[in-house]
Amino acid sequence: MADTAARTIIRAQGRRAYASLAARPSGTRHPLVATAMVLPLAALLVVLFGGWDAVVTQASSVGVMLGR
Repeated sequence: MADTAARTIIRAQGRRAYASLAARPSGTRHPLVATAMVLPLAALLVVLFGGWDAVVTQASSVGVMLGR
């Protein structure tokens, strides 16, 4: 019984140590990084579909993402 409790404590300490090493919380990204990720996709959509509708849709999605 004591052996199980000791292992549980060690695991919990390991998890806390691993969490403290995380560079940043999940789900955060600088808006310029997000824009840089989306621009190549937008350019690809223009080339593939030959229209600005796809670019407008993608830019709108980026705008919504940056606005939250």
